[in-house]
Amino acid sequence: MRVLLTGGAGMLGSTLVEGWAQQRPDDELIVVTRDVVDLRDRAATRALLERERPEAVVHAAAKVGGIAAKLAEPATYLLENLLLDTSVIGACIEAGVPDLLYVGTAAVYPDRYERPFVESDALSAPLEGANEGYALAKGAAARLCAFASQQYGRNYRAAVPSNLYGPHDHFGQSAHLVAAAIGKIHRAHLAGDPTVPVWGDGTARREFTYAPDLAAWLIDQVGRLADWPDALNLGCGTDHSVREYYEVARDVVGYRGTFTFETDKPSGTPRRLIDSSAARALGWTTPTSLSDGMAATYAAYLAHHDRTLTP
Repeated sequence: MRVLLTGGAGMLGSTLVEGWAQQRPDDELIVVTRDVVDLRDRAATRALLERERPEAVVHAAAKVGGIAAKLAEPATYLLENLLLDTSVIGACIEAGVPDLLYVGTAAVYPDRYERPFVESDALSAPLEGANEGYALAKGAAARLCAFASQQYGRNYRAAVPSNLYGPHDHFGQSAHLVAAAIGKIHRAHLAGDPTVPVWGDGTARREFTYAPDLAAWLIDQVGRLADWPDALNLGCGTDHSVREYYEVARDVVGYRGTFTFETDKPSGTPRRLIDSSAARALGWTTPTSLSDGMAATYAAYLAHHDRTLTP
């Protein structure tokens, strides 16, 4: 099968590239990064698809960032993702690509948590303020996939993963929770700092799924998208508090200090957990424990980002 992957340099994209050759060695995977083409440019994206003629597209490219970045630049996150997704999905429609797997986000679910979110809850109530711009763009793109499937008879489906973490995570200033915790605690460990600052009071709960688990399952599903509903939740099924993620990171790093919770900083929505029962009926599993996944993520951090920690 000839498959085109966007976002090949991102966390999930890099994980997909790594796993594809092992799981599907007979496929031809065309990896697209921002150095190859500006996917916000509809004409350039259409030209790419006409040239490569993929049988399926996995669209994992997105402008992503942590809560601080999204609070500071909501218009940027809305505009950039709208441009990106309408360009790619629109070009796929025009080029006649039969199958498209769109990687969405659980940020499309309401700010108020009453039970684990099911797929029909998307955009059904006010969104978390810090994620609103990003979530509106991603929700619109997921609906565009559903409309394209209905109107043109395509298999365009949206995966809706929980938050992700893993060895290809981004550990910079706009890192997500798990990567940020690992990086901050590692630096405090090196410096001998007695405490690590944490935004919020530590009680907000989040679901983080190990990216290699998700990638392995998605790779297997390409070519089977006709069996999916329009959108499919994909989470590990368990959430933890911010404090608990920091505590696991402390154990993984070997740090002996404490945490200072900055209650004047935003914590985000109190809880977000998604119901992945529809995916589990299709065979979705998450075999990696949080401690094992965070240990592998920290090992990758040491190997690629900071080699100064001595055993």
